[in-house]
Amino acid sequence: MTIEFGYGTNGFANHRLDDALAVIADLGYRCVALTLDHHHLDPYAPDLARRVDAVARRLAELGLGVVVETGARYLLDPHRKHHPTLVSDGQARRVDFLGRAIAVARDLDAACVSFWAGVRPADVPPDEAWSRLRSGVAEVVDLAARAGVRLGLEPEPGHVVARLDQALALRVELGEPDALGITLDVGHCVAVEPEDAAACVRRAGDLLVNVQLDDMLPGVHEHLEFGEGALDLRGTLAALEDVGYRGPAAVELPRHSHAAPEVARRALAALRAAATPDWLTGAERRVRADPAAIRALFPAVGRAVGRGPVRADDPGGLVHGTVDDTARARLVAALPDASELPDLYRYGDDAERRGVLRALTPDTDPGIGLPLVRDALRANDTRLVAAALGPFAAAHLDPHTWRHGVLKCLFTGVPLAAVHDLDRRADDELRRMTADYAAEREAAGRPVPDDALRLLGRTP
Repeated sequence: MTIEFGYGTNGFANHRLDDALAVIADLGYRCVALTLDHHHLDPYAPDLARRVDAVARRLAELGLGVVVETGARYLLDPHRKHHPTLVSDGQARRVDFLGRAIAVARDLDAACVSFWAGVRPADVPPDEAWSRLRSGVAEVVDLAARAGVRLGLEPEPGHVVARLDQALALRVELGEPDALGITLDVGHCVAVEPEDAAACVRRAGDLLVNVQLDDMLPGVHEHLEFGEGALDLRGTLAALEDVGYRGPAAVELPRHSHAAPEVARRALAALRAAATPDWLTGAERRVRADPAAIRALFPAVGRAVGRGPVRADDPGGLVHGTVDDTARARLVAALPDASELPDLYRYGDDAERRGVLRALTPDTDPGIGLPLVRDALRANDTRLVAAALGPFAAAHLDPHTWRHGVLKCLFTGVPLAAVHDLDRRADDELRRMTADYAAEREAAGRPVPDDALRLLGRTP
């Protein structure tokens, strides 16, 4: 996958720009979508040239590419969001702003300037709005062409250009200028397009100059984290690869600034997991052909697919595991038998050991799996403990050891949702042990975990 994953600074609204860039780079992103705004490189600042030079140096130090975004809400009018637009009164001010953005993009060597049309005012007829848009975009295209900067027109739900076909039609009306390409927000495709995001990517093809990544639900213009909407992320990234897209693709989550670093970390983990099926598929083929190949491939999994949680509501991966856990389980499943597992566990780091434990199934040879599970339950790493109490342990672990594993979860804060088949295996002895544990905590004036109360049939 050769797409340059990035993150938008409008999702870091509570950070200083320099800090936001550092966090984005530290997480492993390769580019940034920089929204020009009051606090993030104000294009109306009197010392703009000095600020642009400083940002350019910082981007170079961090190894970040850049796209210039122009969707600041109140930059041009403190009273009306996104006003004026290319279709409203006062269009000249929007054109001037886009001209400033083009100059900034030129000096930052940005991949493009991304912009949108605007919402049609109620008192402006559709034909007049389209005419205004055509003339305004023509003026902006001329500015961009003279500066040697690419433009990306973004279809935006509710705007005069809301869908990809409208953006493409406008481009044709303008004579298909080289300077005017397409910005595609894949979440918008889910929300308003008649076809899925992968089909939109293929239709835009080589006109794509910028991609914004987020999830959405059909008919709802709300930017969501991956997995919370209906986007086929893997299929969308595969389509970008199919059309030969080599440009920036930045996560667009403008309403998640309150938790920006963690949200950005989860997003990159999801992108890496979705973008690397070819590596994993190839690795599986190698293991099937030569089982010993897993010894070299197992340590490389985290670098290849990422290490983030499978689900956003399980940030530690204790219940559902991490993306590298899932990938390692697929490699183990490609083995003809379990004979490699003891050495993978014995010589692996904690992540590799988790991968082995989460790969165990009820069909795994108990003579191989049980020593590994028992060893993990003696560890202090809560992620190992959680991974050990999966389907294999539910099927094969003796009652005494299994009960103590459940108690260890309560002691260490591992959610009991991580314990496979808890309802079936929980017995009176486990409830007695749990009651003793709860009584000790109550006697000491300490709270009893909700999971313990639920196990005892008491309301948390």
